[in-house]
Amino acid sequence: MAKQVQRAIGWVAAFLLAVGMLFLPVSKAYAGPVSGGSPGSGEMRGVWVSYLDWNGWAKDEAGYKKAMDQTLDLCVQKGLNAVFLQVRPDGDAMYPSQYFPWSKFASGKQGKNPGYDPLAYAVQAAHQRGLQLHAWINPYRITGYLNRYSDLCASNPAIAWAKDGDSSNDRWVLCQNGEYYYNPAIPQVRQLIIDGVKEIVTNYEVDGIHFDDYFYPNLDDSKAETWFDYPEYQAGGTSLSVAAWRRNNVNELVRGVYSAVKSIRPQALFGISPEGYLQNLRKDTRQFTDVDAWMTQSGYVDYLMPQIYWGFEAKQNGQAAGYAFANCLNEWVTLKKKGNVKLYVGLALYKTGTDAVDGNEVPEWQRYHDIMKREVQAGRATGQVSGYCFYDLPSLTRASAAEEVANVTALFH
Repeated sequence: MAKQVQRAIGWVAAFLLAVGMLFLPVSKAYAGPVSGGSPGSGEMRGVWVSYLDWNGWAKDEAGYKKAMDQTLDLCVQKGLNAVFLQVRPDGDAMYPSQYFPWSKFASGKQGKNPGYDPLAYAVQAAHQRGLQLHAWINPYRITGYLNRYSDLCASNPAIAWAKDGDSSNDRWVLCQNGEYYYNPAIPQVRQLIIDGVKEIVTNYEVDGIHFDDYFYPNLDDSKAETWFDYPEYQAGGTSLSVAAWRRNNVNELVRGVYSAVKSIRPQALFGISPEGYLQNLRKDTRQFTDVDAWMTQSGYVDYLMPQIYWGFEAKQNGQAAGYAFANCLNEWVTLKKKGNVKLYVGLALYKTGTDAVDGNEVPEWQRYHDIMKREVQAGRATGQVSGYCFYDLPSLTRASAAEEVANVTALFH
């Protein structure tokens, strides 16, 4: 009798266990490449929130918090798990900084304190929702769209150095085609940028530091005297070509930032989102970003996130373009396999449902409404892509992108 009771109890326990398993949450561990469905929490799914988004938000604390809450709630609704928040678009800061002035996009006027800490709230609110928050920085840019030289405040280093009567720092900021940049060749400039990163990772529980694709401006060196940084190159006495010298200047900064992040907040990631076409990145006239070294050698970055902002059918001069999505993806996967750096992919959500020119008589973006879905699936199928990030935020609610957004949301839930 005891054995029968024991056996019955065992049957009941097994039955209850089986029933209970039906109601347990399914494991979300990524088990390798998939062609559809959700690979789970191991996959980064982000969106860039830029200064253009900040610019449209209210500048008072209550208005800002409402806009940020709505943004983060939208990200959760769409199945995203990471936000790349632009906290320094133009040598400024969306938080109290001892190195950079308050951004006009935070307060309405550069140098003006908005009376609260936007970044502190964003980190707190994101983490409450289970979202990562990465602080996105433009390292060299001082002016740009919506931010002119006349907008810079007296405490901005670019203005302070220009007016301090000290000729030794006069070339720490340079102008190229009407825009102002920190000079990448100057060690003190690199240290300023590194110190700014240290400040963020020390004071905020950010999940990472993120650079995008603004480094050197595009440069035509056909006449040496007009070079952006000719005096520094000449004075350095280097045997490197000017392109190699510039890449080394950027590499010095990238190594310094990586070291700073890891020394203060080891669990935080440092990554860069360069333009997506490797052929352009390897040219000697633009950006001077040494992605081959960054992807294959240790001590530079934790990930690269190329902006592969083209569809599958992009054409150039009537032929399949070298920068068409599948080709770009395959080239990045090949490079990724040479090292241990993670590969994320930036996707052009902003083009979906529009007439964005792509070399076709009728743009691919108008003919299909599943491009984002297929690009995510293509990345997953390689087994080498660890996540995706979308630009831009407004497209998550844009009517003409609704079907594309619905498709990727289904993939992410």
